[in-house]
Amino acid sequence: MNCLYIHRFWAIPDPDKLDEEASSVKKHKSRALNPTDDCEKKDAIVRTGDILSQVSQTHDVIMTLDKTISSLEMQLAAARAAKVNDDEGSPVVTNSGSEQFKDRPKVFFVMGIITAFSSRKWMDSIRETWMPQGEELRKLEKEKGIIMRFVIGHIATPGGVLDRVVDAEDEQHKDFLRLNHIEGYHELSTKTQVYFSTAVAKWDADFYIKVDDDVHSMVGSTLARHRSKPRVYLGCMKSGPVLSQKGVKYHEPEYWKFGEEGNKYFRHATGQIYVISKDLATYISLNRQVLHKYANEDVSLGSWFIGLDVEHIDDWSLCCGTPPDCEWKAQAGNPCAASFDWSCSGICKSVERMEEVHQRCGEGDEAIWHTSF
Repeated sequence: MNCLYIHRFWAIPDPDKLDEEASSVKKHKSRALNPTDDCEKKDAIVRTGDILSQVSQTHDVIMTLDKTISSLEMQLAAARAAKVNDDEGSPVVTNSGSEQFKDRPKVFFVMGIITAFSSRKWMDSIRETWMPQGEELRKLEKEKGIIMRFVIGHIATPGGVLDRVVDAEDEQHKDFLRLNHIEGYHELSTKTQVYFSTAVAKWDADFYIKVDDDVHSMVGSTLARHRSKPRVYLGCMKSGPVLSQKGVKYHEPEYWKFGEEGNKYFRHATGQIYVISKDLATYISLNRQVLHKYANEDVSLGSWFIGLDVEHIDDWSLCCGTPPDCEWKAQAGNPCAASFDWSCSGICKSVERMEEVHQRCGEGDEAIWHTSF
């Protein structure tokens, strides 16, 4: 029988220190009737505080080690997967595992704003509000490690008019991430998968964010709290009904996989905005050829993490309503990280209202520059 032994190493007290502590205790006892009792009590409180502080620091160290080990495991898996592909002559991976994830800029997070060829006005409304432009965008990347890009693929006919329009727009703004993907509404699960794979290959980020182009978002300070955790899936977790009826919005063709009629999906983050940590994005990149894609991309993402040791964080600051909801929450001390209207699955009439939502729900244009990550 094979046995697995797990070792925990604890610091063994120094005998000399124990003697010193014993002597100290005796001194305190000899002064039992001395009016300095209050001072001794204060010293005991201080020592207790030091112990609690050390426990907290130890916990932080353990969390950091866990994240480091997890990251190394994913890098090892990447190298092994690439070696297998190289040995088999697979065209999927063109670089070795070490080269594929080497020399990437280290950043805090990558935010991919999912957009489409018909969304020029939506993109402009974001550029004019919560997304910096030009040198400010480059400065944000350099000083804060924050990458923001509009994410779009290509049309079926290479070099078509729509592709050339986006190329020209990217030349002007330099704020696109182009995917090796054919655009289409029913291809959102594939687009999401390709986005994470592309972003992981380009940037070494702590977090990767997907957000729709009709959502107002300011997530930086929210993510900073989870930076030491290794496998994080963050969003507004829901469990909606599995819709088997054809013709309805969000119809699930594979409804039978979820049990009896009327059942609900497993918990997953709503699709307007969600965040995954580096290890999960790397996992998607390495396994993209075998990850099943359901009709709805938020369901697909949630399904990819079933069976993995993932921390689901249900954070409803990522799905506040538009004014006045976001204002009420901010006044109550719970500022919003993202705002949209549930009834529209985004901000209703977002092109016309994005400025208003930004002014009333945002923390101010300078907030991100004064926040330490």
